[in-house]
Amino acid sequence: MSLKKHILDLRKRREKVQLGGGEKAIEKQMAMGKMTARSRILALLDNESFTEYDLFVEHEARDFGMDKKQLHGDGVIIGTGTIYGAPVCIFAQDFTVAGGSLGLMHARKITKIMDHALKMRVPLIGINDSGGARIQEGVNSLAGYGEIFYRNTIASGVIPQISVILGPCAGGAVYSPALTDFVFVVDQISKMFITGPSVIKTVLGEEISMEELGGARVHAEITGNAHFFAGSEMECFEQIKKLITFIPWNNTQKARAFPPKEPKFKGNIEDIIPADPKQPYDVRDVIKAIVDDSDFFEIQEFFAPNIVIGFGRMNGQTTGFVANQPLVLAGVLDCDSSDKAARFIRYCNAFNIPIITLEDMPGYLPGVDQEHAGVIRHGAKVLYAYSEATVPKITVILRKAYGGGYIAMNSRHLGADFMFAWPMAEIAVMGPEGAANIIFKKEIEEAEDPDAMREVKVQEYIERFANPYVAAAKGYIDSVIEPSETRHLLLHAIEVSSNKNDQRPYKKHGIPPF
Repeated sequence: MSLKKHILDLRKRREKVQLGGGEKAIEKQMAMGKMTARSRILALLDNESFTEYDLFVEHEARDFGMDKKQLHGDGVIIGTGTIYGAPVCIFAQDFTVAGGSLGLMHARKITKIMDHALKMRVPLIGINDSGGARIQEGVNSLAGYGEIFYRNTIASGVIPQISVILGPCAGGAVYSPALTDFVFVVDQISKMFITGPSVIKTVLGEEISMEELGGARVHAEITGNAHFFAGSEMECFEQIKKLITFIPWNNTQKARAFPPKEPKFKGNIEDIIPADPKQPYDVRDVIKAIVDDSDFFEIQEFFAPNIVIGFGRMNGQTTGFVANQPLVLAGVLDCDSSDKAARFIRYCNAFNIPIITLEDMPGYLPGVDQEHAGVIRHGAKVLYAYSEATVPKITVILRKAYGGGYIAMNSRHLGADFMFAWPMAEIAVMGPEGAANIIFKKEIEEAEDPDAMREVKVQEYIERFANPYVAAAKGYIDSVIEPSETRHLLLHAIEVSSNKNDQRPYKKHGIPPF
């Protein structure tokens, strides 16, 4: 056979395999409002940058009639490409081929690209669209999942791992996304659960739809398993591309610097916070008044909204933001918000991203439900994460900083490098009203007008304790600043701490309060 014929034969083989499960299966996939695995990869990566590996891999199963089935690529596409010119490794499960089910060779393709990503120190993106383990392959399928989970864990904190749920992801399959850094979901398309509706009905007699059980909104708003929620697959891909611009390629690097830009925020930062300390405001306005181009990329926007986390740039450098949100529950810490903040702090620390904390919170959320849900254990995660972090850590106390909340939100006592406070900051063991009622209880009760006396004593307490100057006098606050000075001082703090070196005692690892 001549070389030309060999080339023509190769092209025919490629065309056949690249059709996956065939034209009818592709039409069915598109009828469900879903893109194909290959079109997803091409839409996400830079034009003509995708190079595929293991195109001709086939399964090796022989039981239950599998010896008569040909599964092109064994239901998964793997390869490398670029996003904005930077290399990434990627895999996408192909639902048109046996429902994207995971068998031994399917898993080996995924672990191969995972190993490649770790060896080359580049981000790994996994697009999940699978019916789960391939039952016909038995324990081989389970072994495949185990091999993937192991690699997710070894790569954690070394390279960024991104999971995209664009179809079903059920049973053991859900643990791989749960082990990765960021999970993206799309409304009405993404489905994640350990046991499906049919199993729940059989075991518990409860009826629930797939969407209600594990749809995109459930994981974005209730469980916190998803970090980004999109209305369409293309919107999801744009979110991924934006995230990629904020994070470094591995844990030995810093994120790529961009040209510095002044904030676009219009108005005065002083006007954001109301004069009445009981009035709420949106802390994201403070962030937008500080960051370059007023561009803040929020993470887990819909989960535990009493705390805000995300990325912005300061003088072109990626910076992580953790901020109490007075609009929701007065910005208190509870079980979910503690988990949300702690995980993000640890991500920033793993990937050399400075952390700016904006504090305005009255403490931890009280109540039997929170105590029984383990708020002690969950709240301790924030303390642990901040204390453990060795990246530059800067805190600005905007308004309230009471009790354990003051300590937990990156206080000097947990190793903050810089502590600033706005002049209206209230730093105390507890709120002025509660403190006055305890400290001056007898005087208030014996007064002719208890209400008037209480008001006088509240003001006395505020003047003596609930202000930033007591903490500043003890060196716990580095500087009491005007709000308009915030960006300038933060830029300076990040600049002077860019070569921070914080050595810690040798250990295999700590024991965080998981």
